[in-house]
Amino acid sequence: MMDFINNLLPNVTPIWDDVWVAFLETLYMVTMTALIAGVLGIILGVILLITDENGLTPNHLLYNILDKIVNVFRSLPFIILLGVIYKLTRFIVGTSIGSTAAIVPLVISTTPFFARQIQNALLEVDPGVVEAAQAMGTSNLDIIFRVYLKEGLASIIRVSAVTIINVIGLTAMAGAVGGGGLGNLAISRGYNRFQDDVILVATGLILIIVFISQAIGNYLVKKVSH
Repeated sequence: MMDFINNLLPNVTPIWDDVWVAFLETLYMVTMTALIAGVLGIILGVILLITDENGLTPNHLLYNILDKIVNVFRSLPFIILLGVIYKLTRFIVGTSIGSTAAIVPLVISTTPFFARQIQNALLEVDPGVVEAAQAMGTSNLDIIFRVYLKEGLASIIRVSAVTIINVIGLTAMAGAVGGGGLGNLAISRGYNRFQDDVILVATGLILIIVFISQAIGNYLVKKVSH
C-alpha cells in the first residue's frame, strides 16, 4: 500500500510534515478570520440594518458612509488589497508574511462582505414581528437580539457558511504571496516546481475543508429551522 502511495504521490511523500503544517495554517487562518470578521460583520450588518431609511433608528448620513465603505472593500480584488495594506499589516502584527499576517487582509476583506450578507439575511425577518414588538414597547436593543438575530438565525447560519467558504478561497490566494497554508504549498512547491501531485493534494485538502464547512452549515440550518 505504501509503495502504491509513494508511486502515486512521489513528491508529496517526503513532505507530509509540510503538508500537515500547511493544513493547520489554513485552518488557523480560516478560524481566526471567521471569528474576528464574524463579530465585526454582525455588528456592521446590524448597524446598516437599523440606520437604513426603514430601520429602527434611521440615520441617512451614517448609513451612506458605511454603505459606501462596504461597497468599496467588497469590490476591491483581494490580491490588490494584500499589496495596498501591507504596511498596515506589518504595523499590526510586525510582519507582512506568514499566516498571522494574512489574517489582517482576510478580516478587512471578509468583514464588509459578511456585513452585507448579514444585512440581507436580517431583512428577511417578517416586518410584522418587528412591528408587533415595537407596539408592545420593546426597546430597540431587545428587538435586535430577540427579534432580528433570533428570528433570522437560520439565514445568519446560511450566509455564515457561504462566507467561510469564501474565506477558504481567499486563504489560498493569500498563499500566493507568502501567506502560508495550502495555497502557499500549492504555489511554491507544486506550481513553481512542476509537482502536479503536490497541487492535487493541496487542492483536495482545501475541498475537504469546504465540504465539511458546508455540511456543518447545512446541519445547523436544519436544526434551528425545526
